[in-house]
Amino acid sequence: MFTLKITFSLGHNTCVIPPGSNILLQAGIKPGSLAWEGGHRPQSFTTVTSAPLEVYMHSFLPAVFHYTHPLKPHSYPGHGTNVTPPGPSYTSPSGTQTRVRFKGNKLSLGQPHKTIDVEVACIPYKLPACFAKLYCASLQQKCLERACCWSPVDEANVPWCFFSKNHGYSVVSKSQPDSTHIEARLTRMDAPSLFGADIKELIFYAEMQTENRLRFKITDANQARFEVPHEHVQAPSSPPTGPLKYRLELIQKPFGLKVWRTSPEKLLFDTTIGPLVFADQYLQLSAKLPSHNIYGLGEHVHQTFRHDTNWKTWPIFTRDGTHNLYGHYPYFTCLEDESGQSFGVFLMNSNAMEVTIQPAPAITYRTIGGVLDFYILVGDTPEAVVDEFTQLIGRPFIPPYWSLGFQLSRWDYGSLDEVKKVVERNRQIGIPYDVQYTDIDYMEDKKIFTYDMEKFKELPQFADYMHEKGQKYIVILDPAVSTGKRLNGPYEALERGHAAKVWVTEPDGNTPLIGEVWPGETVFPDYTNQACVDWWVDEISRFHKEVKHDALWIDMNEVANFVQGSSKGCAENKVNYPPFTPRILDNLLYSKTLCMDAKHKWGNHYDVHSLYGYSMVLATEKYVEVFKTNRSMVFTRSSFPGVGKYAGHWLGDNAANWNDIKWAIPGMLEFNLFGVPYIGADICGFFDDSPEELCRRWMQVGAFYPFSRNHNAQGYKDQDPASYGADSLLVKTSKHYLNIRYTLLPYLYTLFYKAHVNGETVLRPMMHEFYSDSETWGVHSQFLWGAHLLITPVLDPGVENVEAYIPDAIWYDFEKERITDRKEKVNLNLPADKLGLHLRGGAILPAQRPDITTTYSRRHPMRLIIALDDNNAASGELFWDDGESRGILEELAINLKLFTSPSETKIYLIQDSIARMSEFQIFYYCSTFVVIFLSELNVVTFYIEVPLVLYLRNLELELGKDYTVNWQDKYRNSRHFDCHPEAGSDQAKCEARGCIWKPSNVPNEPWCYYPDTHGYITGKVVETASGITVDIERNTAFPSQRSQSRDISKLRVEITYLSGKSLRWKIFDPSNARYEVPIPLDLPAMPETEENNRLYTVQIKNKPFGIQVIRKDTEEIIWDSAVPGFTFSDQLLEISTLLPSNYVYGFGETEHPSYNHDLSYHKYGLFAKDQPPGYKLNSYGLHPFYMGLEKSKNAHGVLLLNSNAMDVTFLPTPALTYRTIGGILDFYMVMGPTPEAVVQQYTEVMIGRPVLPAYWSLGFQLCRYGYSNDAEIADLYRDMKAAKIPYDVQYADIDYMERQIDFKLDKVNFKGLPALVDDMRAEGMRFIFILDPAIAANETKGSYPAFDTGIEKDVFIKWPPELSNDIVWGKVWPDYPNITVDNSLDWDTQVELFRAFVAFPDFFKNSTAEWWTQQIKDFYNNVIKFDGLWIVSGSPNICTSLESMYRGLNHKTLCMNSEQILADGTRVKHYDVHNLYGWSHTKPTYDALLSATGKRGVVITRSTYPSSGRWAGHWLGDNYSAWDQLLKSIIGMMELIIWWFSKDKLCYCLYLTGADICGFFNHAQYEMCLRWMQLGAFYPFSRNHNSINMPRQDPVAWGPEFAAISRDVLNIRYTLLPYLYTLMYEAHAHGNTVVRPLLHEFVTDENTWSIDRQFLWGPALLVTAALDPVRTQKQLLYVHGAVVGVRGQFMNMDTPLSKINLHVRGGHVLPWQKPENNTHYSVGQSQQTEPLTNYSDTVSEVMLQWMLYIYI
Repeated sequence: MFTLKITFSLGHNTCVIPPGSNILLQAGIKPGSLAWEGGHRPQSFTTVTSAPLEVYMHSFLPAVFHYTHPLKPHSYPGHGTNVTPPGPSYTSPSGTQTRVRFKGNKLSLGQPHKTIDVEVACIPYKLPACFAKLYCASLQQKCLERACCWSPVDEANVPWCFFSKNHGYSVVSKSQPDSTHIEARLTRMDAPSLFGADIKELIFYAEMQTENRLRFKITDANQARFEVPHEHVQAPSSPPTGPLKYRLELIQKPFGLKVWRTSPEKLLFDTTIGPLVFADQYLQLSAKLPSHNIYGLGEHVHQTFRHDTNWKTWPIFTRDGTHNLYGHYPYFTCLEDESGQSFGVFLMNSNAMEVTIQPAPAITYRTIGGVLDFYILVGDTPEAVVDEFTQLIGRPFIPPYWSLGFQLSRWDYGSLDEVKKVVERNRQIGIPYDVQYTDIDYMEDKKIFTYDMEKFKELPQFADYMHEKGQKYIVILDPAVSTGKRLNGPYEALERGHAAKVWVTEPDGNTPLIGEVWPGETVFPDYTNQACVDWWVDEISRFHKEVKHDALWIDMNEVANFVQGSSKGCAENKVNYPPFTPRILDNLLYSKTLCMDAKHKWGNHYDVHSLYGYSMVLATEKYVEVFKTNRSMVFTRSSFPGVGKYAGHWLGDNAANWNDIKWAIPGMLEFNLFGVPYIGADICGFFDDSPEELCRRWMQVGAFYPFSRNHNAQGYKDQDPASYGADSLLVKTSKHYLNIRYTLLPYLYTLFYKAHVNGETVLRPMMHEFYSDSETWGVHSQFLWGAHLLITPVLDPGVENVEAYIPDAIWYDFEKERITDRKEKVNLNLPADKLGLHLRGGAILPAQRPDITTTYSRRHPMRLIIALDDNNAASGELFWDDGESRGILEELAINLKLFTSPSETKIYLIQDSIARMSEFQIFYYCSTFVVIFLSELNVVTFYIEVPLVLYLRNLELELGKDYTVNWQDKYRNSRHFDCHPEAGSDQAKCEARGCIWKPSNVPNEPWCYYPDTHGYITGKVVETASGITVDIERNTAFPSQRSQSRDISKLRVEITYLSGKSLRWKIFDPSNARYEVPIPLDLPAMPETEENNRLYTVQIKNKPFGIQVIRKDTEEIIWDSAVPGFTFSDQLLEISTLLPSNYVYGFGETEHPSYNHDLSYHKYGLFAKDQPPGYKLNSYGLHPFYMGLEKSKNAHGVLLLNSNAMDVTFLPTPALTYRTIGGILDFYMVMGPTPEAVVQQYTEVMIGRPVLPAYWSLGFQLCRYGYSNDAEIADLYRDMKAAKIPYDVQYADIDYMERQIDFKLDKVNFKGLPALVDDMRAEGMRFIFILDPAIAANETKGSYPAFDTGIEKDVFIKWPPELSNDIVWGKVWPDYPNITVDNSLDWDTQVELFRAFVAFPDFFKNSTAEWWTQQIKDFYNNVIKFDGLWIVSGSPNICTSLESMYRGLNHKTLCMNSEQILADGTRVKHYDVHNLYGWSHTKPTYDALLSATGKRGVVITRSTYPSSGRWAGHWLGDNYSAWDQLLKSIIGMMELIIWWFSKDKLCYCLYLTGADICGFFNHAQYEMCLRWMQLGAFYPFSRNHNSINMPRQDPVAWGPEFAAISRDVLNIRYTLLPYLYTLMYEAHAHGNTVVRPLLHEFVTDENTWSIDRQFLWGPALLVTAALDPVRTQKQLLYVHGAVVGVRGQFMNMDTPLSKINLHVRGGHVLPWQKPENNTHYSVGQSQQTEPLTNYSDTVSEVMLQWMLYIYI
């Protein structure tokens, strides 16, 4: 320990350290003479070297220093006023830390080997202080000369000299032109001058600009002075209309003003505390404030977010330095008290200034030019003040989505090869990473608009290299332009600048000012000069053509200069040396910048210096034209209020130390106040090598910087994540938290949108949300994303326990469990790989499955993360557009809102660009018995344990819909699960299985059912952050069920939290691999490891084993398999679950009599088969997916990914039983919560979205099996044209083929078909041909290339090698050559005698796809042209508990032991993949179609499996001509919306669905066919199709009346095709449904849950067709208007034969066109929106408005 006495002199006055000042010591400074950094006045420094030394202070308070150890000297940013650099330091009793920095002195302190750098400051304490500078021994005399008061005191820092009452100005006149303006003239009171050149007369002007904004300006009454030429700030166009929240009181003498809040009345800003000083180069104004909660003022490095009001002075003047930093922000927010009421103060002045904050509390502004132009912004909350400020200066820009990804940079990679090494090694470790930078080292000799053609010779291609992997490239540009030549010629950018006279000049206004920056001697662009702006934009454009890049990083624009002022120095004048210099770094205005008398178009550099970066941003913003329609970005080092409208910012050149990781947080919080939310710090530090621990912790917190970039300086070790080792803990934790960042990017993007629209902060201080809690007012080591995500980083070395403040809310840990503490400090355990991440109850966060870039992550499904608050409520928003188009694509935007209450959860989704929400992850806390309801569906009872997270996955929520969940305390006990589903059950057989026999009178109720404990017993349970692993074992207390199917006693259960809104549970044999479905689903790349992110919780039940999935917000059990009967044997897998309601939709493909399933013990077989639709008959596809509604009106969806034969049984419990005969049990769930969201999530998370269909495919289409020749088709086409019936597509069924053989044209009957097709296509028609998969095998070798090349390429299905190497032969349509078929024989005889043998291609094999593509291309190029393909018999089909189960699985298909080979070479039995045959056929067909035609095309397939819709549409198969088929076609179409979807750009969706109009089989009746034509006109896929040997049923076959009615209704369809096409687009972009059940729009009305006789086109067109041979019909209609006059009721409607009832919903605009004969001609018509929106109600939103249009 030592003591020290220091004295120094200024001029003739000796000064001493004031009491309590802080002296900071930094070791390592070499001996030498004292030099005042940047100074120009003489100074001296003396020390007394006796030991111990003593500091003499006026207040008799010695300063005692504790010296510890020497540190490496370094210039750290911000290490000046108020900043403690690393090293020994002393904080005085008062806590002050301000000082003046000295350098180069040697102090011998009794320890001759120690040298120290001493920094000392002397600052005034109390307002009004008469001196703004240092204390001096003769201060009393100087004080009295200024007519000030002198009063020495012992208290530390209290000024002894302060203003008297005779200073300032007085009001000589006052006027008030209107209620919102006040003007006054002021005259200076007679008092000595402080700095001379006082202005005698001033004008005061006040304007009440808005209800919350007051402006007042004080300026010279007689002479104009410099004012900031702000690009955005302007007076409102009209005065405020509401009551003002403030009032202004003017004090006459001495002049002062008081700004009061009106309610409650409170004095906010009181300038009477001190006098107004207004001299030419010294302006001072002080104001008393209502609280010490002052935030803002910048740019500096502040150690805390809330200012220390104990006499802190902050200079504001842009500088590339370490004290006053890069930006100029004379703005602060003041939180008044616990009410949250706050106000902001903005001084619009760009001159050098300093701001002193005093304990009064009060603030003093001292600026050296311009005017005093103040804005007082009044808000009810701190956020409201930011809203007001950004309204004034300009809302923040919304960055491109990719710019929210992680970014890498460094100064001096050395070469492009090294850049690529860094890129590749970070790609290889799989770290999410979107942007790569190059710093000035890419340039030729650091000259802007050049690149080093040796070390960076391939730079022009680098952007493409990045773009190939979905990444972006950003380059740096400095303003300074080298005056030297380039290596190989002139520097053309310089020469063009000379020619345009774009430079900042010397005072003569002509000579460019010369300075020195990185390239050496430079000139400086004057961005306030329009010629310079034009030059700058042109140079960027030129450079972009040479070196493509995606955004610009502008640096050194304070403006920085390596010499003082200019190469010539600066003139001795009052501009360069003003009478007062704020306490800026070096105490010299032109230090490291330009001379203050340099000239710009806006004025002297003295006035506009701090606007240089701002003007450069405004100029650079014009470069956007280079990027055309793509949204780009600028981020800048120097800034001024309003920069955030166009640019982001980073906190500058920090260092790799633990202080700078801490101080970054206050800096980012401040820039959010300043309207620059796109803000971050250099992760891991710019200067110095970054130790692994520091960089690891910095990568963790940096993952939550809005601008997340790792950047370091020349000469230091690499610090990109991969440089620490691919297996390092740093990489592991970086990937983890960057994956969370990317998961939450939709939320972050929404925050930026809200900042852009509403001025909200993105990175938010805790006190903005919890202002009523005074503990939050000073929190600066934690921060929020928006209102809901709390980040608590580790900011100190060697620390794994952090003291964190938990505000008053429910908080859910993303990775652990709910925090029970609130409104108190807690100790968080944060080991080396963790930081604190908590989700606030009441939040709904939109999210998305992460990926390695935003390009890829944006392709993934959306999620919702829901955390319930104390009231079981939550809300949230999502904004979504394409993320890159210039501006905001409002027409693509999504606004999502979810509201919950203790008894209800409602989700309201408005239009978006993705239109599907795949998953909910709900956090909640409850411990009660509850039952869940959704729209009166089934009821489930369960017990909720804590804590819980509920996932709802595979949902597909439709936008524009409300989804509601209700619950009540109930318990249902009916759990009789069938123990003997086979026929022939009796008591003995039942009891032999250990089951219970109980006869029942209830139809279909099982008499043999499982006892309660039957099944498996839970063993070891391992819970991890990403899921649960459970070992289970069969309960051997019960006998084996089936001797022929071996029970598997030990099973493994893996539950994976796929995302916050989806989960998977997989049950399998851990000892022996079993078949699993080889279909890739669109699942999240990483599981959701943060519990707080999950919308669901999962519970494991013991005996019997079961899984419960619980929706958090409603506490509904969505899935509950803890019921008896779980069986897992070799060839029978059975599992049951309780359902939350009686409303279940889906499962197929089977014909259902109603859209909502009857749960009265009905059983449906699922197995693909060539089976025409019939009650409970399994048909063409397999779709083990259902959507369930809950009593709360929420919805969820469940997929069993199993392709074996199966059946499902519904129970009225409500419950559901699955039985399948192979594979494993692989379940997926999406959480909705709306029916539309279930559909959206199912497509988004799992099976993919639909493509936008070709417009022509929405036209009417004709087909029949049985055209005799091409002349029949030609005659039909002629007749349709003559009848003027709209018609777009003609088909040819297998009749066009030679002997029904693929790729062979019947050259006898259809010889003229190619020419006919060409003629029809020339008139805008399209043609589609049928192709079957079966390939004829009895042709002469060489005559049928399809078979010959198939043999050559080994594409056909064969027997397994252990049986034979032969092809598995079958018989389908092709006939033997040279035979005549006797059609009088029965079918089976015909097959035996006349059908040729066929081989079935194995489309799983890659070689088969190549072969198939070539056949189709050859057919297109060499035989006949076509526009689409129709693939039939794509399913060698069968059933289980169905019409032909007694015939075995191989009935009408291949033998089950046939062998197929997957793409990876795995051999599988047809037994397992039979149901995938049509699926495997579809994609190769679509790819081949695209390859052949080069156009969008259409594939229509009959056999499907989940995800078939990525490539094909579907029709409902070979139906019958019968009245009941009309209703069943509607049911089938509505079911299709939850089965098949698409995501790929080159695909087709089964939203293009329909039934064969008028029926395929049987004779159609006139009235039935006419009604079907009316209904079919509103099928998305509208095709009239019938079979051979049946009469024609096309519209012109029935006579003129039928043709006329058909024409009229099809004209309506064609009129509305723009609307239908728009719906298809919304399905493609957002996952919306096209044909829509009423419940999707009106789910809150439970009457709609069972309506299936009506349907909607999207949200707006209600179709009510006649489905029975009657002329009136009773339907539930939502109608409003003069014609109908009712809503929400069933009503009888007149329906004559010529009429279909259509209703257009009020409030919707439907685009339409004049119809034509086909879409080729109609698309030429201009679209219309009138008169389909003639009427509109003004009733509330909950009133559903319809307009009735009756078309006759």
